[in-house]
Amino acid sequence: MRPGAPGTGLLRRVPDVSAMFETVLVANRGEIAVRVIRTLRRLGVKSVAVYSDADAGARHVLEADEAVRLGPAPARESYLNSDKVLGAAARTGAQAIHPGYGFLSENAHFAAACESAGVVFLGPPARAIEVMGDKITAKNAVAAFDVPVVPGIARPGLSDDDLVAAADDVGYPVLIKPSAGGGGKGMHLVQEPARLREALVTARREAASAFGDDTLFLERFVLRPRHIEVQVLADAHGNVVHLGERECSLQRRHQKVIEEAPSALLDAQTRARIGTAACNTARSVDYVGAGTVEFIVSAERPDEFFFMEMNTRLQVEHPVTEAVTGLDLVEWQLRVGAGEKLAFAQDDIALSGHAIEARVYAEDPARGFLPTGGRVLEVIEPSGDGVRVDSSLLAGTVVGSDYDPMLSKVIAHGADRADALTRLDRALARTAVLGVQTNVEFLRFLLADERVRAGDLDTALLEERLPDFVPLPAPDDVLAAGGLYRQWALARSARNDLWASPTGWRVGGVVAPVRTEMRTALREETVSVWGSPDAARVQVGDGEISSASAQFDGSRMSVTRDGVRRDYRWAEADRHLWIADERGTWHLREAEEHTIHRAAGARQAEVVSPMPGNVIAVRVASGAEVSEGDPVVVVEAMKMEHSLAAPVSGSVEVLVSVGDQVKVDQVLARIKDQES
Repeated sequence: MRPGAPGTGLLRRVPDVSAMFETVLVANRGEIAVRVIRTLRRLGVKSVAVYSDADAGARHVLEADEAVRLGPAPARESYLNSDKVLGAAARTGAQAIHPGYGFLSENAHFAAACESAGVVFLGPPARAIEVMGDKITAKNAVAAFDVPVVPGIARPGLSDDDLVAAADDVGYPVLIKPSAGGGGKGMHLVQEPARLREALVTARREAASAFGDDTLFLERFVLRPRHIEVQVLADAHGNVVHLGERECSLQRRHQKVIEEAPSALLDAQTRARIGTAACNTARSVDYVGAGTVEFIVSAERPDEFFFMEMNTRLQVEHPVTEAVTGLDLVEWQLRVGAGEKLAFAQDDIALSGHAIEARVYAEDPARGFLPTGGRVLEVIEPSGDGVRVDSSLLAGTVVGSDYDPMLSKVIAHGADRADALTRLDRALARTAVLGVQTNVEFLRFLLADERVRAGDLDTALLEERLPDFVPLPAPDDVLAAGGLYRQWALARSARNDLWASPTGWRVGGVVAPVRTEMRTALREETVSVWGSPDAARVQVGDGEISSASAQFDGSRMSVTRDGVRRDYRWAEADRHLWIADERGTWHLREAEEHTIHRAAGARQAEVVSPMPGNVIAVRVASGAEVSEGDPVVVVEAMKMEHSLAAPVSGSVEVLVSVGDQVKVDQVLARIKDQES
């Protein structure tokens, strides 16, 4: 098999998993469901997908052998409803459930319910999930097995007074952390004693809102922290091995963006020590299955590491470990769940080369990385030696606001880190999702950073580089291609209608250009085209007029302009044109005419949605007076809430209600300016 593909290396055993599990239900969606189904198909195991109404036509549903509807789009009524998932398993005869990650994957009650129902939960025992799901309990459990923990204070029931009293002994700066959850919610860095009490109040409120539990603890903040995690595998016979570490320091808002294996920071001795600590962490809770132990390591002292938490499930970034070990982790989840012993010992594990993964998100870097959405018109994904893509995308897929914005993962495996970085950048250059704005351009910007290339990472690096990122405006050649496309599309729609054909012909022999107002995120230009697309002259804005020709073949467009040829992929819907090449993807909107109504000199300002989503709150009633900056409407999209404020003071007219689905740039409210 090609590099980067799971199922090679150590996996030479034969026992047929299909003899143990005939049918496995995948209790998830998106790229992880597709990825699990791929392994089930290879092993000859029948796969059952589950889906919400929003995912009725999703790729994981189409690729599974059988699919069961769970319910409406909200996760609590579908993917998070354990009774419905177990009911689907019973109806389809599934002997095991793979939870993927997220949703029910770390739900101890669900794991216990599976056991009660006689269905194998392809994850650890409920007790392991429960212990590791509480950060205070987890910290105390691993400390008993000599796993190093960050200096701090962690026990149930700590009051604000307890935490303030302990902070000086812990040592500033301190990190406030919620016991019940992760993802950065409720986490606060405090540099000095005077700010601690205020931060504790905020952290408790956020933790209670996010996790239903406001228990907090304190840890010393590690300077220049790096996030390094270790993959472990354990069977039910007491065997535990680690599969090396992954570096996950490139994060934004505590969410990982780029991950790699192995870390450029650790030497062989430290790698062995941190691996032993990870295995001891698994032993502390009698762990069974695949799991990840997360550590924090100071970039200043790479030989010193501290336990942070354990993720009792498969991780998003597991493909980089599969690439360097040759193991299929999903297969070993199945084998361990079926009662098999691990077929290898620690000394059998060898890391080959280097692998790096980039997460492709539906978000718009030009709008502060706000979540995006829309209908996928065309998917362009890379392939080749050392390249793997885990994806759920198909043309026609609707990316909505109900679930996480991650669309796919692009993974590159090379002989060494430099080789893997180069391969990943080339793969991302061949990645585009036409119809939905993504973060691919930002990923390539990050990979080109000097410190990233050198492996000099820490968890603050990505945020530090954000101000330097400027999306590439649509180049003249892309705008020219857009104008030529519009000319071709008009001619095609006109067919044999001479009067509708966009020739620019006028009485008297003068040929006028066909002009199109093109708007992009960062540019707005008039594109003028004379003649037919195969023999035209083109002008972008006030620039030089150039000779050009364009040929179209399906979703491919080749444009020669002043002797220079460029090839593009394109897709168009509702006067929105998407064009992609190796430099990036551009969204070109043909400007529309608007009729403006003005009331007796009054000036109106609009509150518009920066993303597709759901209205979850309306803060004011129509007719109310608001001041500039007052919240008007709250929109939720992809697990994030966005409060939209009044741009001016005045009288408000609200155009939406709670529960409404809204589109990007939809007007949600209008405010008549008081100054008018």
